[in-house]
Amino acid sequence: MARSSVVSGLRLHHEGPSGLAALRHEAAWALRRLWLPALVLATVTVGLGLLLTQVLDTGWLAREDQQLGRELAASREPDEVALTSIFTLLAETPTIIALTAVAAVVFRLVFHRWRESVLVVCAVVGETLIFWVTTMLIDRQRPRLPQLDDAPPTSSFPSGHTAASVAFYGTVALVVLWHTRHIWLRVLAVAVAVAVPLLVGGSRLYRGMHYPTDVLAGLLLGVAWLSTVAVCLRPERLLDRVRAR
Repeated sequence: MARSSVVSGLRLHHEGPSGLAALRHEAAWALRRLWLPALVLATVTVGLGLLLTQVLDTGWLAREDQQLGRELAASREPDEVALTSIFTLLAETPTIIALTAVAAVVFRLVFHRWRESVLVVCAVVGETLIFWVTTMLIDRQRPRLPQLDDAPPTSSFPSGHTAASVAFYGTVALVVLWHTRHIWLRVLAVAVAVAVPLLVGGSRLYRGMHYPTDVLAGLLLGVAWLSTVAVCLRPERLLDRVRAR
């Protein structure tokens, strides 16, 4: 399909000033709305980490955490090892940084305003900050398994790759859903936003880098922060939909 056809299906916006002053205004507006929810979510994530590492570390959940990792490590196949390496690459830090920069530029050029660009940057940066705060306070060692990737110097809890994939790919999907009338684009955006985090999380388990609860916590963190950013930075869209029902 021609580019003009795709762009014609997007609801474009031309709102107010579009230069650096507008960018500073959008960034400050986003910061005012997000700092408190970010603090609350970081507190909840740290609390969950303390629960897993200090209270539930010797029970059935801990045993199941370890057992699944051992089973996956024992059943590794060369083709699966290569495939999970590709899936992991989708959420590596350099990949997410590059994709976020590209998305921010594309959104600015397509929508002629900064809101969507600020949205995707806040989603990724906010998730990263919450992740780093959590890993500094929660010291969970990585699984004692043959690990197929270099282990970063952060705690095993939560899975940063998984959370980052939810934050980035989920935000892009939301922007597409908000702005396009093309069904195929909507379906594609949702499919990618759901599939990539699941593939990334499964790959991190398979490659011995995380416990299942780390990946689950990463998914929950990503979904919670994505929802927070969507509600806080796009309230007018949500309110319009509520009124229309």
